[in-house]
Amino acid sequence: MDHHSFPVTRTDAEWREMLTPEQYQVMRGHGTERPGSCALLDEKRAGTFSCVGCGQPLFVAKTKFESGTGWPSFDTPVEGAVETTEDRSYGMVRTEVHCSQCGSHLGHVFPDGPPPTGLRYCINGVALDFEPDEA
Repeated sequence: MDHHSFPVTRTDAEWREMLTPEQYQVMRGHGTERPGSCALLDEKRAGTFSCVGCGQPLFVAKTKFESGTGWPSFDTPVEGAVETTEDRSYGMVRTEVHCSQCGSHLGHVFPDGPPPTGLRYCINGVALDFEPDEA
């Protein structure tokens, strides 16, 4: 990901100004929020989850499910909204998920999700904004 350029770019100072310290640590520092700490974990309304860094829609609420992990989990991203890279941190191999528009770290994807995809996109809630559908 380091050699990839993204449509939305900002300087480190701009990222630090627009994100909270926790968002910066997760999204730009490839960190992880504390499990169970995000209000979006319990969000059940119809709507769209977007990237805090650039506003790109990432997941629609109908693809969210309760994984029991402590992080918002989804089985399918919006087409073209996320990209993946191999993450070899912490002595293990995982698949990192990042925003395709700004490159911000969102979380990881695992092959233990429900049908139809069998995937679990385990996403840090601080990286997401939620916009409910109009009633």
